[in-house]
Amino acid sequence: MEKDGGERSSFVVGLIENRAKEVGVAAFDLRLASLHLSQFIETSSSYQNTKTLLHFYDPLVIIVTPNKLAPDGMVGVSDLVDRFYATVKKVVMARGCFDDTKGAVLIKNLAAKEPSALGLDSYYKQYYLCLAAAAATIKWIEAEKGLIITNRSLSVTFNGSFDHMNIDATSVQNLEIIEPLYSSLWGTSNKKQSLFHMLKTTKTIGGTRLLRANILQPLKDIETINARLDCLDELMSNEQLFFGLSQVLRKFPKETDRVLCHFCFKPKKITNEVLGVDYARKSQILISSIILLKTALDALPLLSKVLKDAKSFLLANIYKSVCENEKYASIKKRIGEVIDEDVLHARVPFVARTQQCFAVKAGIDGLLDLARRSFCDTSEAIHNLANKYREDFKLPNLKLPFNNRQGFYYSIPQKDVQGKLPSKFIQVLKHGNNIHCSTLELASLNVRNKSAAAECYIRTEVCLEALLDAIREDVSLLTLLAEVLCLLDMIVNSFAHTISTKPVDRYTRPEFTDNGPMAIDAGRHPILESIHNDFIPNNLFLSEASNMVIIMGPNMSGKSTYLQQVCLIVILAQIGCYVPAHFSTLRVVDRIFTRMGAVDNLESNSSTFMTEMKETAFVTQNVSERSLIVMDELGRATSSSDGFAIAWSCCEYLLPQKAYTIFATHMENLSELATIYPNVKILHFQHQLKDGPRRVPHYGILLAEVAGLPSSVIETARSITYRITEKEVKRMEINYMQYHPVQMAYRVAQRLICLKYSSQDEDSIRQALQDLKEQYADGSIGLAIKHNSVL
Repeated sequence: MEKDGGERSSFVVGLIENRAKEVGVAAFDLRLASLHLSQFIETSSSYQNTKTLLHFYDPLVIIVTPNKLAPDGMVGVSDLVDRFYATVKKVVMARGCFDDTKGAVLIKNLAAKEPSALGLDSYYKQYYLCLAAAAATIKWIEAEKGLIITNRSLSVTFNGSFDHMNIDATSVQNLEIIEPLYSSLWGTSNKKQSLFHMLKTTKTIGGTRLLRANILQPLKDIETINARLDCLDELMSNEQLFFGLSQVLRKFPKETDRVLCHFCFKPKKITNEVLGVDYARKSQILISSIILLKTALDALPLLSKVLKDAKSFLLANIYKSVCENEKYASIKKRIGEVIDEDVLHARVPFVARTQQCFAVKAGIDGLLDLARRSFCDTSEAIHNLANKYREDFKLPNLKLPFNNRQGFYYSIPQKDVQGKLPSKFIQVLKHGNNIHCSTLELASLNVRNKSAAAECYIRTEVCLEALLDAIREDVSLLTLLAEVLCLLDMIVNSFAHTISTKPVDRYTRPEFTDNGPMAIDAGRHPILESIHNDFIPNNLFLSEASNMVIIMGPNMSGKSTYLQQVCLIVILAQIGCYVPAHFSTLRVVDRIFTRMGAVDNLESNSSTFMTEMKETAFVTQNVSERSLIVMDELGRATSSSDGFAIAWSCCEYLLPQKAYTIFATHMENLSELATIYPNVKILHFQHQLKDGPRRVPHYGILLAEVAGLPSSVIETARSITYRITEKEVKRMEINYMQYHPVQMAYRVAQRLICLKYSSQDEDSIRQALQDLKEQYADGSIGLAIKHNSVL
């Protein structure tokens, strides 16, 4: 395993497809020793579903077959990688490496769970593509990294991404989930953040990656969502628990999740032929992992003490499965038999090197003790040489820094150097107000010191072989500990921290129903409200009986911000976080679709209108009854008649789908939909949402007049607009009379659905039904109320 820093992805992804538009994906996470399998029918000619998964995994390496099996009209996964992921390393492996039978056997042997628990028997034949991709991916990893994956150590999930809400790559960009729009133009000084950056107050690399994964693919399981919300409730009401957990989590190393997976991989057997600098580096990483594991296990009793009295299911379950598990104490005891108790995880490079060299107790291995003596002697000689130079050359402020790449070097303040440095000093470089340099004596001692350290690493790993084998027997426990620490980091240091920094009651717990309405009272944009103090909150109500909202309003009225706000509130709710609203009740969304913005796509040689149509086609082909669709202007990039026709027909197509749709438009004619279809609601927007259409009289003509068009042109335009509007009003009046009974029945149905999901007491519901009966006193509607009075 290579040690990588920061938040860079650690995924290797294998891709394969067949002629039936099916794509198999195997994503191997090198950091967590986990494998995620997905197989799906690609419904988009531009591979939107595949791109969404690749956007989610952000891979280091993509493995593909040499031959293209894409159907006609599709770009093929190999071309897809070339065109959209040119910066990612592409590996082409022979078709024979994509062996689904071998993939099934590998997963059966390597998976931590039993094959029956994975459903291997049921999906083996049907989902052969992802198993074939898994075979090629595992083969490449073992060959490239020189590793053997330990049996029963791999965390395997099947179709993991489809157990979560799906947000396509275009929507991720439109909603500013990971990066703010146009950040490259505005620069890093731009105050506006993305949702990810707003929540990114996690303390560990694993917690940050888990947060990113959650907001890209939020949960769909209400039970899991509510478990997280219950945990947040307890943290928000128990300050001692909140601050206690925050303090304890700091005791665990930041790299715990990445390091624990080292025990899932077993390097090739140590022989004299492989002993060398490269192997010493691998040994050093392994020793560092043992020290980190020791540090994490030392902190476990502190976590146990804080969680002992926790009430919420999630925290209580962590206490039971981790804190009360005696096997962790057993592992700690085994480590204590070999590793010196005073050894600690250190970040300062030379201190870390020293801790690694002296990790194993003295007297266990004679060759190791000799290597340590050489390491100490050369380290002491290096410091003595620095003292000599300080005296000989009158350089009292000479310092002796260290880094892993070049070892020790000298740092001298420029103000201490009169003229040139003595010729003894070589490799002279200016670095700020200091001069960095070395000498031949120092270079020689560095080589000897590094060689002694390398010998220490290799001998230490030999001493640790039995311990490593014992730890690998319980590798699933280490994976569990890593997952728990990442989850706690996200919930405590991100969710709870974000909520606690806001004024009281600004963020509230969302409620969920199986198939009820989506209601948001006084919702706010989670990112923009921190920038604009006078941000105006807005409401939303969608239900089965009123599943489409058409929002009208002039430019710069805030329609786009409102659409973005609704989606971000839904995402926050489904990752198990409080939301910026006075109250909210939601049904679980399985996909979010957005159609926003108006720009040419030069990459795919698409005009603004063609880009609109491709995005709209993707929505219509993939929409489900639990989807949330937001469309900001449709059809404005073509002729007015064609644009209106397309917008109208798309609305008519989406209306019976049961999906919740919010449609923002300038086309006032679309308000006629509400006179025909009772499940359409018209709202107008000018920073605040209000019922009904609100026509700004001849808004475009007023702007044209201000711009300086001749008065004769303005008058003619007003005359034409008046005649068109007159015809529209007459047509809407006819529609109103024709569809009025249906509209009234629908309104009653809507009220009944709301009452069905209401949490009010029985008397209040009966009173509401009585009021409804009196309000709509028509006989047929009265019968409907009587029929539904059993609610």
